[in-house]
Amino acid sequence: MVMKPIRSMVLVASQQNSLEPEALRVFQKFEEELKRLKLDDAVALSTISDIAPRSAAPLVIIYPEAAVYSPVSPEDVPYLVEEHLQHGRIATRLQVNAQESDGQLGWLAARKGALPAEQRIVLRRVGLIDPMSIEDYILHDGYEALAQALKQENPAALVNEIQTSGLRGRGGAGFPTGLKWQYVKGVADAGQKYVICNADESEPGTFKDRTILEGDPHSILEGVAIAGYAVGASKGYIYVRGEYGLAQERLRNAIHQAEQRGFLGDNILGTDFNFHVELHSGAGAYICGEETALIESIEGKRGEPRSRPPFPITKGLWGKPTLVNNVETLANVAPIIRNGALWYRKFGTANSTGTKIYTILGNVNQAGCIEVPMGITLREVIGIYAKGMRAQTTLKLAQTGGSGGSIIPASLQDTPLDFDSFAANGVSLGSGALLICNEHTCIVDLAKTLITFFKTESCGKCAPCRIGTRHMFNILERISKGQAELTDIARLEKLCHTIRKGSFCGLGQTTPTPILTALRHFADEFEAHVRDKHCPAAVCKNLLEYHAESV
Repeated sequence: MVMKPIRSMVLVASQQNSLEPEALRVFQKFEEELKRLKLDDAVALSTISDIAPRSAAPLVIIYPEAAVYSPVSPEDVPYLVEEHLQHGRIATRLQVNAQESDGQLGWLAARKGALPAEQRIVLRRVGLIDPMSIEDYILHDGYEALAQALKQENPAALVNEIQTSGLRGRGGAGFPTGLKWQYVKGVADAGQKYVICNADESEPGTFKDRTILEGDPHSILEGVAIAGYAVGASKGYIYVRGEYGLAQERLRNAIHQAEQRGFLGDNILGTDFNFHVELHSGAGAYICGEETALIESIEGKRGEPRSRPPFPITKGLWGKPTLVNNVETLANVAPIIRNGALWYRKFGTANSTGTKIYTILGNVNQAGCIEVPMGITLREVIGIYAKGMRAQTTLKLAQTGGSGGSIIPASLQDTPLDFDSFAANGVSLGSGALLICNEHTCIVDLAKTLITFFKTESCGKCAPCRIGTRHMFNILERISKGQAELTDIARLEKLCHTIRKGSFCGLGQTTPTPILTALRHFADEFEAHVRDKHCPAAVCKNLLEYHAESV
């Protein structure tokens, strides 16, 4: 679906998650005025909750200026629309002054953000072009970056450009992409090098890579080819999750078209650069999202992680130096090469540059997939892009990055969504899946669900993951049934640390992350299940109490 371009966004806020009568009248008045002045196609109107004290409501925020107006009455709306949205002037009579305000309103008034409409770099063609047509791709700057890279005849400059851009891996770890490229390029006398695109997107709740593969498959081929030229590889593999049938169909078509047009194969674009790409379908194993297990699978072996070192950058596929990058990471490559590293650094934060694709799920009004600059907050994601929490509910927690991601409380919703800010708060950003949960979510039940997934998906190679996840499940099962002791909570935490330290691969090492972060931020809820035999969210069936009342 092609999104309408907008130049401004109006957010109407009130204290409650459902609009209070006065805020509702303000919202309706905005609708009337925008239609009257024929601005409704150029201005997006939405709501945001849990952002202002009751004394400031109704509150209105207008982007891209991030101007905060409070309190606003329905009678003020014509003035706001005409002054700010029609004439482009800040409506100073109603504006909240950052210097004169304190608390949350002061923070809002001091904030200057980009337009809350999506900033699409990776997804800019998705929904706009026919993914089965290479002509459409070429008409929208397709393969220009590859031609530019080959014309430059300087692979080292390409690596330097990626390093300068600050691009970090979008698969979850956030490792500097340019540094990984430099390591692979620096391996001499290898004879053969490989580039692998990790498209084994098996993390529950994550569908960002699928969106790219199905909507713009040529962008991945171009990114893989540029990476191959930069590091000195002549063969690339795209390892796609087996369940992604449509993505595989479109990738096969794209590979064929690119070979026919001379963008892949021998002597690409009349140069001496040869690069071939092969599509490899996974078989549904979650473990193959780990890069060494993925490599084992391509080689025809059982998908299990390898011992490291040696790392794939020196000894990867068939023992040769191998660059492994995520789909979203590689989709950023062509835009960076085409527009320059300094252009890319204009988006995001100083240490987490560019944009990030997030998939939004859970107790929100609008789920989906968005691409926004790194560094926005969870509050903005929920209030602006997800259109707020579902009626009459409040944010309790969010899990970032799929099943292996951190569980963060509502108190951290103003933490910038970037690698360093999250790390400073002891949580991880992960792959970009955002599971938003309201107060009706039981933290013990959620933890048990996550561990059920991990104990099922463990490849079984190492005992800490294979056996440890089953012990974790058993403890959580006892807690959910009111059969545990307080010592079980301590035992659960100790088991998490043991699994993290002893597991063979990164997937096993991240298994305890949601449990440890849940214990850190929601210890009282675990204790309520154990000490009081009570589930605060009224989810755990064994702890429910029923009372009969006479009528």
